[in-house]
Amino acid sequence: MANHSPFFKATRKRLFVALCIACSASTWAQQNPNEITITDKLPARVSGFVDVPAQELPFSTTTITSATLQDIGAQRVSDALRLDASVSDSYNSPAYWDILSVRGFTLDNRYNYRREGLPISAETMIPLDNKERVELLKGTSGIQAGTSSPGGLVNYLVKRAPTNAEQQIRNVTFSYGQGHNRAAAADLGGRFGEVAEFGYRFNVAHEDLNPYIRNTQGHRDLVALAMDWRLKPGTVIDFEFEQSHREQIGINGYSLLGGVMPKPVDPRVNLTRQPWSLPGVFDAMTGSVRVRQELDAGWRWTTQLGAQRLKTDDRLTYGFGCGGISDYTQYCADGSFDLYDFRSENEKRMTDAFQTEIAGKLKLADLQHEFALGFSRQRQLDRMPPMQSYNYNSTPGSVFAPFNSSASPSYVTPNTNRSEYSTELSIKDRIQISDITSLWAGLRNVSYNRSSVQNEHTDQTVLYPYPDLYPNAKQFNGSINVPWLGISTRMMGVMSYASHGHGVEQFVTPNTASYGPNAGTQLGIGRSRQTEVGLRSLPTTTALEWNAAVFQISRPYAHDLFDGPNYSTRYIDGTQTHQGLDLGAAWHKNAWKLSTQTQWLHAKLTDVQQSPSTVGSTPLNVPKFVLRGMAEYRYASVPGLRTGLRVSHEGQRNVTEDGSVMLPSWTTMDASTHYDTKVNNMASTWTLAIDNLEDKRYWRESPKQFGHYYLYPGAPRTLRASVQFRL
Repeated sequence: MANHSPFFKATRKRLFVALCIACSASTWAQQNPNEITITDKLPARVSGFVDVPAQELPFSTTTITSATLQDIGAQRVSDALRLDASVSDSYNSPAYWDILSVRGFTLDNRYNYRREGLPISAETMIPLDNKERVELLKGTSGIQAGTSSPGGLVNYLVKRAPTNAEQQIRNVTFSYGQGHNRAAAADLGGRFGEVAEFGYRFNVAHEDLNPYIRNTQGHRDLVALAMDWRLKPGTVIDFEFEQSHREQIGINGYSLLGGVMPKPVDPRVNLTRQPWSLPGVFDAMTGSVRVRQELDAGWRWTTQLGAQRLKTDDRLTYGFGCGGISDYTQYCADGSFDLYDFRSENEKRMTDAFQTEIAGKLKLADLQHEFALGFSRQRQLDRMPPMQSYNYNSTPGSVFAPFNSSASPSYVTPNTNRSEYSTELSIKDRIQISDITSLWAGLRNVSYNRSSVQNEHTDQTVLYPYPDLYPNAKQFNGSINVPWLGISTRMMGVMSYASHGHGVEQFVTPNTASYGPNAGTQLGIGRSRQTEVGLRSLPTTTALEWNAAVFQISRPYAHDLFDGPNYSTRYIDGTQTHQGLDLGAAWHKNAWKLSTQTQWLHAKLTDVQQSPSTVGSTPLNVPKFVLRGMAEYRYASVPGLRTGLRVSHEGQRNVTEDGSVMLPSWTTMDASTHYDTKVNNMASTWTLAIDNLEDKRYWRESPKQFGHYYLYPGAPRTLRASVQFRL
């Protein structure tokens, strides 16, 4: 399989050199052994209140540390966030970028992701080898992001140089699993200079991808470097970048068969793979520079500049609809389906962001204020190839029998380019009303200029799939204010809080030919709202910690109807409201550690004009109940040995709008063993894990995407093994 990035032809050599450096290092610093931890004790930068511990915030956040990522073998954010009961899959293909939902709302990959607090596009494969932790803010995120869907906000924090001049990081990790994937990675860090004023953290990784799904081979590479310079007391300059490459054969979902839910299938089958299928290729370069300056009286000024450049060859051989009866929502009753050859080569996405903030404490009217004033400017540009191939293949596919076809690319479908600029002014304030009570307030003004324009047809004789041959240009300009308000108080070891906030969501028609002349065009913005009331235990000497929250989120409802001659139309019509209850508890005493998280969700649609029959129904692919649980035991008789069992349950959900077809609930169990020991006086952690212990076959999700009902099978029983040496 060809490597399309010359930069990565030497990655294996770089990895070998890094491993040699690690193995030759003589300094070793003891590190805490890995263990699964979802914590709220760290400051949650994703919240916008950078120095405030997550447990004090008047809303819900989750932080997953690098130790946990290592423990569970997470290679992508969907692996990590699936530990949280509020997170589920939402058209999350195993060989494509992560698409997740939080509290029942699908995250927007263009707006709901941050890196070091700066906006990035997640329309690519983001590696975790160089990430220190992943943070999740649940609910509307207008306090932190000018534009995002209301489910939540994800923030990646990269690994940084150690702060202690005596500490040296020399970690080498080898892993095997998820079929026959093989990976090697090195993590090196330290400080140097006359007074250790310079710090570095270097990560390099290579993985040969050969997962449990047959005929989906590929590979991935990562090179990342983070450095800091303590220029003088109170002044720190941080710099970091990463370059990643991934290419892999794509995987298509299954579907309903003539309105009937099929039995769960063998998840090892790549349904639409053909000998001529080409891999999707994802190249990404991302980096940032940050200057932190301590000012007088405890004030701090922080300025960041971030840039991201993505290049993608988006390719997939896929099934879509039953053309024989003109039903493009599902496959035919006999298991056959129309086969398409999709190729969109050399897609380029550029994101640039500038952000500056001054924060500190001041006293006004005898009240203590923790105040922050910020300014940011952002640019997002999508520059697509003039045409994509969205071509019908004359050979039909089948879910029951192998089939062979011929490649049929035909680049006659226009792509749509998008340009987006935004300027944001924000103010945040935490007011200490008393020793135990705080009032939280924030306001963000967002000025935006967003446009889209469809490319001209290169072949003016081609009418399908569009009824006209002219660009469909859209532009939206304006500004909007996004408020947020909260209150919290502490009493008898419990914190209680209430908050209400707004968010701004950008609606865009997907850039695919199934939407005809409107493909890729801007549809405007909408306002979302969330109210949350919660209780959580404060840190004590007791073994039990717990949290509870009730919430309501409402947003404009976006849905598709097949109402054109050959395409669907996306409408912003009606209101989607989710009401939910989050409960969590963790108990840790002696050798035992137990934890669980649950979410009950009641979702409904109202005021829908285009399809009034859906009023009162539940949105698709939204489970009513989710439970995650974990038990871990440390063996006193064998120091360093621990075993664990994780349970994941997702309740039933609607597959079709009328609820006549439901996806059954499912439960899986994962078992793991970890052993921390020394080999020739070298610290190491050995892991052996089995995912889906019972080898259960089930449908894990049922999204409706591009007007089509999809079914994705859950992974089979898989073995995972890894060893990390800390030299």
